[in-house]
Amino acid sequence: MLADQPCNPPTPDHQLLFEKPPMSFASLGLSAPLLQAIDESGYATPTPIQVKAIPAVLAGRDVMATAQTGTGKTASFTLPLLQRLANGSRVRSNHIRALVLTPTRELAVQVGQNVASYGKHLSLKSGVVYGGVKINPQMMKLRSGVDVLVATPGRLLDLFSQNAVKFSQVETLVLDEADRMLDMGFIGDIRKILALLPKRRQNLLFSATFSDDIRKLSDGLLNKPLQIEVSPRNSTAQSVKQWVYEVDKSKKAALLSHLVRNQGWTQVLVFTRTKHGADSLVQNLIRDGISASAIHGSKSQGVRTRVLADFKANRVRVLVATDIAARGIDISELPQVINFELPKVPEDYIHRIGRTGRAESAGEGISLVSADEVKLLAAIETLIRQTLVREVEKGFIPTHAVPLSRDLRVRPKKPKKPKQKQKKEQGADQKTDRKEQSDNPKPRRGSKPQDEDGRQRATLSRRKPRREASAGSAKKRLSSKPKRGAPPKNSPRKPR
Repeated sequence: MLADQPCNPPTPDHQLLFEKPPMSFASLGLSAPLLQAIDESGYATPTPIQVKAIPAVLAGRDVMATAQTGTGKTASFTLPLLQRLANGSRVRSNHIRALVLTPTRELAVQVGQNVASYGKHLSLKSGVVYGGVKINPQMMKLRSGVDVLVATPGRLLDLFSQNAVKFSQVETLVLDEADRMLDMGFIGDIRKILALLPKRRQNLLFSATFSDDIRKLSDGLLNKPLQIEVSPRNSTAQSVKQWVYEVDKSKKAALLSHLVRNQGWTQVLVFTRTKHGADSLVQNLIRDGISASAIHGSKSQGVRTRVLADFKANRVRVLVATDIAARGIDISELPQVINFELPKVPEDYIHRIGRTGRAESAGEGISLVSADEVKLLAAIETLIRQTLVREVEKGFIPTHAVPLSRDLRVRPKKPKKPKQKQKKEQGADQKTDRKEQSDNPKPRRGSKPQDEDGRQRATLSRRKPRREASAGSAKKRLSSKPKRGAPPKNSPRKPR
């Protein structure tokens, strides 16, 4: 029988996790204060990512974990991190013991709230620092030392340059949403921060997606890490229903207002590619009698916090956001996410859709796609390995139909050559062209075309008289001065 046959255990350093999680957090080795905080937060059983990550972090191992958004990644490193710090030494003034780096302010605030919530029964101090607000209160917070600091890279370097934070006590580094930090151009700041940290430390990388660039970065950062993949790479949650509405670009705003009103949606998160597009869409929705607000990088931190609070409290029906600002938006049971414009980076689609269907709850991910976005749609479907269902709303039949994405062959764009290299190549080409023109002179008018041998002979025949003429003129110049005793130039010569 199959049950009697021995089976080989999975390899410990790379596992696809589909096994049933244990019944309680207590089986993972967490302390009583943390279990009390988890129970007060309303969580009963750990998620698959927590099942494997928590014991590994408690053991001091480096971890590289990827899981779909909303599966408990933050708790999977926050809980064991707090337990390890609770058993360690006391933090000194202006020092930190654990550093969590995030790409956006909203995500930093979210992680900071989780750290404070899970560690409220422990004698540990935590703090959050990010740009867009005054730096002096953050400097005052760091004076007494902080056990866990959640920070964005830019503000952390600003604090270090003012001697407000020191890294000699850092025991653990966490890169949360590491792929987004690279997409946003933080690789330079990350390398600067890594150079300032102690060499001996624990390193943890958590994200919903892992690109090849992230894996290259992890090769030089992590030490024999446990690699955890809870779901297939670059996949979306199965609890999210996804489909596409085909519509002309000029009618997208009208279709969105139509869907919000007719479908009775009360809490909708809408994504746009640009800040200007987000503001313009909000104005259109307000004109149609739908309460809406925008959140993006140009908004101050106070405005962003207030808008997000109004959306969570259902005081705003539609929240329009850009990809950067949306990282860290954590709303339980958010029913709908709308892609007003498809993202140019396919991985961003996974992060957008991940705002709904969190903790295995049901959700809907809807994309409004016009004909000029078919290549973006094909790239997304290639990444998630599925073809999205298409629909057309009555009254919004597109004039320009969206081609079938499976008929397209999406190829990565070739990188552009550096400008200096192009200039050198252009200069070399111009020199080559001039050389070819000099070697191949144009025939005169009325002359017949010559072959190469005839051309070479003609060239040589033209060059020889020139040399002879130049030699004769030189002799003439030399003989122009009469020697002493020589007869005048015009006098007749005596016969010999």
